[in-house]
Amino acid sequence: MAMTDTGGAGTNATEPESSDSLRTFGAVVQALREHAGLSRGDFAPLVGYSKHTVASIELGRRMPDDDFVERAEAALGNTGALRRAARHLSRRPGLAAWFRRWVRLEAVASSLYTYECRLIPDLLQTEAYARTLFVNQLPPLGDEQIEAQMTARLERQRLLRERPNTAYGFILEEHLFLRRTGGAAVTRELVDHILELAGLRNIELQIMPLVRESHAGLDGPMQLLETPDNKWFGYCEGQESGQFVSDAKVVSMLQMRYARMRSQALTLEDSLSLLRRMRGVL
Repeated sequence: MAMTDTGGAGTNATEPESSDSLRTFGAVVQALREHAGLSRGDFAPLVGYSKHTVASIELGRRMPDDDFVERAEAALGNTGALRRAARHLSRRPGLAAWFRRWVRLEAVASSLYTYECRLIPDLLQTEAYARTLFVNQLPPLGDEQIEAQMTARLERQRLLRERPNTAYGFILEEHLFLRRTGGAAVTRELVDHILELAGLRNIELQIMPLVRESHAGLDGPMQLLETPDNKWFGYCEGQESGQFVSDAKVVSMLQMRYARMRSQALTLEDSLSLLRRMRGVL
């Protein structure tokens, strides 16, 4: 990010969500659901989310988005309790409003595409790689801050395996691996980890080669996200701030650039082949 928890080491915007507030909201959902005599399996189709997502929200592991709150209210009697509880979630310190909105959408996205030229995106990082980023953060982080951000980072990585119906696409610059962040051993582990993830059916990985005479991504990293109701949003990031993009014209421009980069990057097969060759010389 290198500010938010979408890719980099993180600063204030990567402080983990208040576990107390998330658990409190989840407990309210669970209490109302049980009072209505609904199992999680009964409740899930009423709100349009999977049983697993409902469980994650009730256990305080996942930030509910606006659609969940409204649908849950309708399904549980329109008491207003969930709307009031959700307002407190939006006031948590340490997580910028623009990033909160992105995280809520990310948790339910049907498609998520990422181009990164600065560092390995957080969803693909190993613990050793992420810890290297946190330890080298400037200004320096304290031990408790590092551990808190490691916990938040590893929690978000659950998305890749918990949402098998979400299509994830990544375009990564070749130099991100050649830099050997954290050393050769950390990079070997990272390459092995990414090769394993690339074997999942819902993940596509492409490498942008070191030599590329024309490149549609020179304006920097980007993310594109499609919601279950087929709306598209974008997210771009600078050193000290991020930009949530909802304007359809700007999102269309980002989609055009990402599509061009997919044609400029190595194919899926050649990308994995390159990573294997890199692994052999580290």
